[in-house]
Amino acid sequence: MYNRLRELREDKDMTQVQVAKYLNMSQTGYCQYEIGKNDIPTVILIKLSMLYNVSVDYILNITNEMTPYKRA
Repeated sequence: MYNRLRELREDKDMTQVQVAKYLNMSQTGYCQYEIGKNDIPTVILIKLSMLYNVSVDYILNITNEMTPYKRA
């Protein structure tokens, strides 16, 4: 389900360690999101969508449209 997390991270030439640091968490904890072992909390989804400049729907594989919604 979260294959896009890995793709987005690799497209930005970032490591799991770098993303985990941005999210203020451990690399192991972040890895659990990428492999789909743990559900991603809403706060983390929002931070990831901002980091990658994509919609949360794109991260969750609901849409193929990467463009984020206009922010409030």
